[in-house]
Amino acid sequence: MMVRGTFSLVILTTILCIIGFSSHALKEDSFNDRKASTFMSQINSRKMFRGINIGNALEAPTEGAWGVYIRDEYFSIIKNAGFDTVRIPIRWSAHAKQSKPYTIAESFFKRVDHVINKSLEQGLITIINMHHYDEIMQNPTSHKERFLEMWRQIAERYKDYPEDLYFELLNEPHGELTDSVWNQILKEAISIIRKTNPIRKIIIGPANWNSVYNLEMLEVPEDPNIIVTFHFYTPFEFTHQGAEWVNPSPPVGRKWTGTEDEKNQIRRELDIAYEWSKRHDNITLFMGEFGAYSKADMESRARWTCFVAREAEKRGIAWCYWEFCSGFGAYDPIRKKWREELLDALVPRVEFYVSVETDHGSFTGEGWYEKGSYATIRFEEVKIGFPIAYILDHFEGLKAEDRIVDEKTVEVYVDEDRVVKAVWRKDYTLLILLIFILVCIISCVVIILYRKRG
Repeated sequence: MMVRGTFSLVILTTILCIIGFSSHALKEDSFNDRKASTFMSQINSRKMFRGINIGNALEAPTEGAWGVYIRDEYFSIIKNAGFDTVRIPIRWSAHAKQSKPYTIAESFFKRVDHVINKSLEQGLITIINMHHYDEIMQNPTSHKERFLEMWRQIAERYKDYPEDLYFELLNEPHGELTDSVWNQILKEAISIIRKTNPIRKIIIGPANWNSVYNLEMLEVPEDPNIIVTFHFYTPFEFTHQGAEWVNPSPPVGRKWTGTEDEKNQIRRELDIAYEWSKRHDNITLFMGEFGAYSKADMESRARWTCFVAREAEKRGIAWCYWEFCSGFGAYDPIRKKWREELLDALVPRVEFYVSVETDHGSFTGEGWYEKGSYATIRFEEVKIGFPIAYILDHFEGLKAEDRIVDEKTVEVYVDEDRVVKAVWRKDYTLLILLIFILVCIISCVVIILYRKRG
C-alpha cells in the first residue's frame, strides 16, 4: 500500500509539474506577446525620421545677429520638401536673469511661442533645446541651479502643448561638464520636467560634444520617453574645412569621394551608436546634427550628406541636418529656393517605405529607400520564449526580385511601398526535453522506493 501511495503521489507530482511547465510556457508566451506589442507600439510611435535644424537664429545672442531670422513660411517650405521634424536651437541663457529666480524674459518666451506654434501648425515634430549655454560648460557648479530653474520655467510654460513638442536638455555638453557631472545634472533636470510634463519626449546626449564615443558613459534614467542624441561630423577635416569659428581651422580643399575607406569610417562610428542602442533595450537614437560646411565643394558635400543619411536610416536612426539656411544651409534664403544637390541628398525624389509586420522579435532595415534600391531586412534575435521557443520560419510578401540571403535576412527590392511579414513557428524541443528529464527523475525515484520496499 505504501508503494502504491508513493507511486500515486509521484504521478500526481509529475502531472502538476507538467501543468506548471505548460502554464509557465503560456505565461511566457503572453509575456513575449506583450513585449512584441510594446516593441511594435514603440516603432509605430516614432514619428521622427528626417529633420532639419533652423540654426543661427534663436541661438544667436539675439535673433538676426548671425544673419538668420525665422520666418513663418520656413515651416511650410520645410514640410513640403519632405521633412517631418524641425529642431530649433535656442540660447535661453541670453534672455534669463543672472540671479534668482533666473526669470526668462516674457518677450522672448512669446517669440519662442510663436515659432513653436508655426512649426506645430505644419504637423512637424518640433524640438526645442538649450543651446550655447557656454557658462555651464566652464563652471557647472555655479550654473547648475540657473540651468535647472530655466528648465522649470520652460516645462511649466509648455506643459499643455501637443506631444509633438520635444525637449532637448542641452546641446553638446563639454569642457568642465564631464560625463559624471552631466549625468547627475541631467537626472535632476528630467525630474523637474517630469513634474509638469510626465510623458513628453526628452532628448539627452553624452558629453564631449554629444560624441558617439561617450555614449558608454551616459547614464540613461529608466524612462520610456527618453531619446538619446549624438552629433556626427566625421571626418571633421572635411565637414569643417574653412570654418571661421574653429581654431585651427582645417584647410579648404578636402574632398569626400566615397571611397571604401571613407565609407567604412562613417559606418564604424554609426555602428558604435547602433550597437550601444541594442545593448540598452533598443533605445531610440537621434542624430541631432550632421552636415558639411559650405567651404567644401558641393559635389563632395552632397555625396557625403546622402551617404550619412542613408546609413543612419539603415540603422533605424532618425536624423536632423545642420542646417536650414546659413553656412551649412540646404536652402538659399536669398534666392528663396532649395539647393537641389543637398535637398536630393537628404530627401531623394523617388522613394518608398519598407516595413516589417511581426508578432515577435526585432528587425533592422525598416525605413525609406530610393526606388530601384534594395532594403536589407535582418532579424536580430534567434529564439524567443521559454520553454516554448518562437523561431523565425520564413518571410511572406516577397516578390521574384527579392533575394533571400539566409534564414534571418532578406533583401527587398524597392519599387513601391513594401510590407514584409515575418512568420513564426513554435518549437517544443526544450519543453519535451524538460518533461522527459522530469519523468526520468521521477521514475528513478519510484524504482528506488520500490526496491527499498521490496
